[in-house]
Amino acid sequence: MRKFAVIGMSTFGEYLCKYLNEAGLNIMAIDANESKIDKIKNFVTKAIVTDARDKETLESIGITDFDVVVVSLGDQIDASILVTLYLKELGVKEIIAKASTEDHGKILDRIGATSVIFPEKDVAFRFAKSLQNINVLDAIPLSPGVSILEFGPPNSFMGKSLRDLDIANRYGIQIVVIKELVPENLVIVPRADHIIKDSDILVGIGKDEDFKKLLKEK
Repeated sequence: MRKFAVIGMSTFGEYLCKYLNEAGLNIMAIDANESKIDKIKNFVTKAIVTDARDKETLESIGITDFDVVVVSLGDQIDASILVTLYLKELGVKEIIAKASTEDHGKILDRIGATSVIFPEKDVAFRFAKSLQNINVLDAIPLSPGVSILEFGPPNSFMGKSLRDLDIANRYGIQIVVIKELVPENLVIVPRADHIIKDSDILVGIGKDEDFKKLLKEK
């Protein structure tokens, strides 16, 4: 089982620890604020009050024993850069760093973060997509201009098979999952003969511009 360490009990860091805990994973939480550690200690395997900006401290708490270290230091840009640099120098296998701005993200990437995340930006993207079209239930950006969208099928899709709709060729969208609500069921990589129902939710991958065309369907 992979072991996780989360440095910084920002709102994101706290919820991440709780969700990883629900999955039964081994987690160590680190923060210099004792009250934040007290708040999270019942949800993690180990909780440590310490300043992660000290390289020797990181080494002494066994940070290199963890498979994944998440740096979630909120808006403490200088601190997140310093900690990410130390983790890289110590040989941590996978470093996931939370960025506040695009430039912050570029620096984290340059100094060795395995991946850089923008939680606020991603949430805003997903919310914006749902506001643009009432049929969009969720959205995940994969790369600029390409997303995974969860959406309700247009009325013109009802009663037709995926083969008849030919969504991939007509719109450039690949349907990878269908969530059937009645009865509740998850269809992964649905067959071409799947008939679309009004209780279905489609999950597709494609370009944002192609999704716009599809979602204009009535």
